[in-house]
Amino acid sequence: MNNQEFSLSQKYKDYFPIGAAVNRKTITSHQELLLRHFNSITLESEMKFELLHPAENTYTFSTADMIIDIAKKHNMKVRGHTLVWHRQTSEWVFLDRNGELVSREVLLERIEEHINRVMSRYKNDVYSWDVVNEAIAEGTDYLRDSKWLTIIGKDYVEKIFTYAHRADPKAQLFYNDYDVVIPEKRDKIIRLIRELKQKEVPVHGIGLQGHWNIYFPSIDLIKEAFDKYAELGLPLQITELDVSMYEFHDKSKMDKPSPEMYEKQTIFYEKIFALFREYRDIITGVTVWGIADDKTWLDNFPVRDRKNWPLLFDTSHQPKEAFHKIMDF
Repeated sequence: MNNQEFSLSQKYKDYFPIGAAVNRKTITSHQELLLRHFNSITLESEMKFELLHPAENTYTFSTADMIIDIAKKHNMKVRGHTLVWHRQTSEWVFLDRNGELVSREVLLERIEEHINRVMSRYKNDVYSWDVVNEAIAEGTDYLRDSKWLTIIGKDYVEKIFTYAHRADPKAQLFYNDYDVVIPEKRDKIIRLIRELKQKEVPVHGIGLQGHWNIYFPSIDLIKEAFDKYAELGLPLQITELDVSMYEFHDKSKMDKPSPEMYEKQTIFYEKIFALFREYRDIITGVTVWGIADDKTWLDNFPVRDRKNWPLLFDTSHQPKEAFHKIMDF
């Protein structure tokens, strides 16, 4: 069987949608590959606050509209990413005319207006949203130190979810974060979701980012996390999957990965997709963060101008061995 003749999303049609992150360039430059293998998209940055709402009375919807129109034309599902984040948020939203931090009431009014405007525009086009992104702190603190927390207070997450549900009662609302399988972070995410559910806050699922690498995490650690999250009774989605060739804190550069590194990547992809299939009852979507190795955010993070090869298709848009392995079941 030649897997190049088959579609990734068709192969997984009885399991979950297969998504890819796209941007204003890749939606056209990688469109052939995208339409052939994926049936869901997430906009990388084009729906983040600073790009949609750069000034108080200015919305810039044109790029997001263009991408969503392409998705609609080809019957692709769209995940909204993201309404509230500590990064890529326009600074004006936190400040008054004197450059001082606004009051809790003003910030709540501003974010509610933003959510209403954005979600109402895409109400019939976006089926799910990463409502709050990365609110959990690293280290010993519980919630991340952000202007959202400083100005609004500890209830800001529940306020945001409430506004989002009011804006589009039919949308699936997700909390999204990274390092989700590391026990210390995992347990704080579970605490947050339990607290929201106890208050009957409309949170409908958990987004697990999946920015992993060929050395970490172990499959056992991922499986343990899935079991823990499953106890919450909410769907899970793998929202930002890629498998870096570097350990996270490695600052070195290489011209190309070794054959052994490609083999590690292939084995990792094969095992995690087997795990995703095993948990098909709770995993309702898998999104890869990019389309092919020629365009990946990891080329500039955490080290700028460092080539990485984290995806299922190579720099020439050809399927890698990892692709064939996850198709062979």
